Amino acid sequence: MPEGDTVARLARRMDAVLAGRRLLAGRLMVPAHAGADLAGALVLGTATHGKHLLTRLDHDGEALTLHTHLRMDGEWALLGPGKRLPAARHPDVRALLVTSEQRSAAGLRLPVVELLRTSREADAVGHLGPDLLHDGFDAALAARNLLADPARPLAGALLDQRNLAGLGNLWANELCFLLGRSPWTPVGDLGEDGVARAVALAEKALRASAAGTTGYQVTTGDTRPGQEHWVAGNAGKPCRRCGTTVRVVDGAAGASSGADQRYGVHRRTWWCPRCQPGPQP
Repeated sequence: MPEGDTVARLARRMDAVLAGRRLLAGRLMVPAHAGADLAGALVLGTATHGKHLLTRLDHDGEALTLHTHLRMDGEWALLGPGKRLPAARHPDVRALLVTSEQRSAAGLRLPVVELLRTSREADAVGHLGPDLLHDGFDAALAARNLLADPARPLAGALLDQRNLAGLGNLWANELCFLLGRSPWTPVGDLGEDGVARAVALAEKALRASAAGTTGYQVTTGDTRPGQEHWVAGNAGKPCRRCGTTVRVVDGAAGASSGADQRYGVHRRTWWCPRCQPGPQP
């Protein structure tokens, strides 16, 4: 599932195609909105909250938001003037936005396509914690959310979008390594200072990745292929720091499995037993 930095980068690409332009055509190929016609709407831009995309429109003076989520299989195909999707992809289209300049954005295999009034965006994303990439990110609130369940394993707490929005499995695993903590460490064991440090590190890392200042999703500082991560994807290899074999187990430490099962998400937990002392699975 794409993480918050991936979705933020996608939103910028969508803005380059759509923002400030009027739609020549706008159709949603989902049962709930099959009759919606967005032709003539002005695209104001695409914002994000965590892993959610919010494409805002002015449609005849009415403020509307197209809320989409990629989950595991969704994507937005962005096409320049006159470009068209291959015919084989047409059955996958769930949303199609075409500007008057013949630029287009096609939402493919999107599991979430929802059209709502912009004033009701909280119905879609109001349950989420503060977004690590938003201006004015409330780090104190994120820390309080994490500490509200002190017995919960750290990796699962970081993954819970209700605590803070934007981290996925890669970032949760890499942050646990950078913090020197087992993914199964109870959040409460970090104490207030430790949790504040975890939130600050998460914000810094995700912002740098979204902006591309340290390379996209690079945690080691080494952008060479195969060298970007400390533990994620490195099962059976020697730890880059101490040489101990990196281990992996199926499932995300302390994460709620209900949503994962519902949306077909398969997670793994990677860690170095020496660099990350503490509880083991």
